[in-house]
Amino acid sequence: MSAALLTGTPLAGRVAVVSGASSGMGAFTAQRLAELGATVVALARRKERLDSLVKTIEAAGGTALALAVDVTDRDAVQTAADQVATRFGKADLVFNNAGVQLISGIEELKVDDWQRQIDLNITGLMNIIAAFLPHLTDSAAQGKPADLINTSSIAATRVLEKFSIYSGTKAYISHLTRLLRVELGPKMVRVATIEPGMVDTELPDHVTDPDASKLMADLIHDIDCLQSADIAETVAFMAAVPRHVNLTEITIMPTAQAI
Repeated sequence: MSAALLTGTPLAGRVAVVSGASSGMGAFTAQRLAELGATVVALARRKERLDSLVKTIEAAGGTALALAVDVTDRDAVQTAADQVATRFGKADLVFNNAGVQLISGIEELKVDDWQRQIDLNITGLMNIIAAFLPHLTDSAAQGKPADLINTSSIAATRVLEKFSIYSGTKAYISHLTRLLRVELGPKMVRVATIEPGMVDTELPDHVTDPDASKLMADLIHDIDCLQSADIAETVAFMAAVPRHVNLTEITIMPTAQAI
């Protein structure tokens, strides 16, 4: 069954930036936002995948730009924001989605994996906010919709063995989003987080811990997991509702997932 619920072009005239757009939820969301009328800027490190995504969007009649950016590089992200402003005007929809999941027991002391998750899931997320927040506040001041949507996870609130560092980064994102609303809501910038359960993407492929790998493999095998298109439609709906409506925290679970 198709995940598509929205029709027409409710996002026409909007400029959407999607990080982590080279695969999975990011790629599907970029494509869906374009289908609904937005001009899309796709950010990620893997340029070949971004170029393929842009070709797909353009072949369907949409408008998109690929910018190969490592979101952990603050200067590179700022340069990308400047390029967006020059090419299309300021962004008014930011899907802050780049992230990595590396699971291990804390006593294994995989400090490089710890740091990689902190760098991408937290620092990368903050770099996107720093570069594009002026775009969002300016758009809101002009009376336009303005959306910052951060990707968290149910791991932000679940207590799962060996997920300590990943869960900690996602808990940061979820609570940061609540705090940002206090400052930005009165300025009419909508701030939201999505917390997905098990999504059938390449993210679990990064997991090398056998216990965590088995947990995810079993879920994918045993239940009807979420698909990237489900996340894309949810993000699109959050951005398409009237400007005075802010869907602040959405937990998206496969119906059959119990943990």
